[in-house]
Amino acid sequence: MMQYLRRIERFVIIGLFLGMVALFFGNVVVREVFPAFASRMAWTEEAVRRMNTVMVFLSLGLTLEAGRHIAVDTFRDRLPSGLRVPLLKLIDLTGLIFSLYMSWLAWGLSMFVLGTGQRSPTLGVEIGWLYLAPMIGFLLLALRYALSLTGRIDRFSGTGAH
Repeated sequence: MMQYLRRIERFVIIGLFLGMVALFFGNVVVREVFPAFASRMAWTEEAVRRMNTVMVFLSLGLTLEAGRHIAVDTFRDRLPSGLRVPLLKLIDLTGLIFSLYMSWLAWGLSMFVLGTGQRSPTLGVEIGWLYLAPMIGFLLLALRYALSLTGRIDRFSGTGAH
């Protein structure tokens, strides 16, 4: 099951990244080669910003699983096993609780903004949909913390799932 989730996450993240590159490239070409049409491409900058935000949040789970989040591990790695293992479990439990809380906050914010009907200036998309990205990202992060807490993944080894 996790293998399929990883593939879907990677596919979406890579798709977003390639889409961002294509939009920026197209925007530069139009501005340099067809300057008369440059004003029609104003939406691409906002689209790329929105795509980048979504990509960052969707990357949270994979980044944690691969052991690529920022960590101060010097102290942790010097502890004897009898102290290190409970500390790692406490770190995972704290991360799980925090991630679930952040998801809950993001859900509330998203529902509030969707209720206001606020739209992005050039894309015309309801901004509330963008606020679902943190909720999904933190749920993916919570899943990885839960898997690490239960011993299904070893995010502390540094090898990670690539």
